[in-house]
Amino acid sequence: MEKRTNHSTAALIFAYNANSGLFNAVTDLAHKAFSPQTYQCNLCALTHSTFGMRRDWKVFLETLETELEFLHADELKSRYRVSDVPLPAVFKKQGAELELLIGADSINECRTIDELKQLVRDNLSNESLVRHGKMTEGCLSYFKMEYASHTVP
Repeated sequence: MEKRTNHSTAALIFAYNANSGLFNAVTDLAHKAFSPQTYQCNLCALTHSTFGMRRDWKVFLETLETELEFLHADELKSRYRVSDVPLPAVFKKQGAELELLIGADSINECRTIDELKQLVRDNLSNESLVRHGKMTEGCLSYFKMEYASHTVP
């Protein structure tokens, strides 16, 4: 998929709950169009339109101070051997270590792209990978619980 490199040593991996390939892309497109309420990847539903990545999501991603990688479920499994984590998810990669930063439950609770952007900001502000954003006490508690319980080898 798409990759953007920066001078930071850390990377964020956005993993979609969908597989790669033309057949899967066409199937997903039809599913989003005809039955969006049952589409299984909220990350994709919020960040992509029928024609590609939404402009406001793209602009937001440019504010992040890290390398970005976007993978489908099958690509995540083949590249990083991760298959036991519910998707969609966002991982933090530091060197060879891959850790869950934002889990599927949190992403699936987002109803708008603004809520998703705030979720990313809140989690990254603790990681110092974003220039702005404040973490509330509730988000910090949730982040610590979510982050501590999901380390992926």
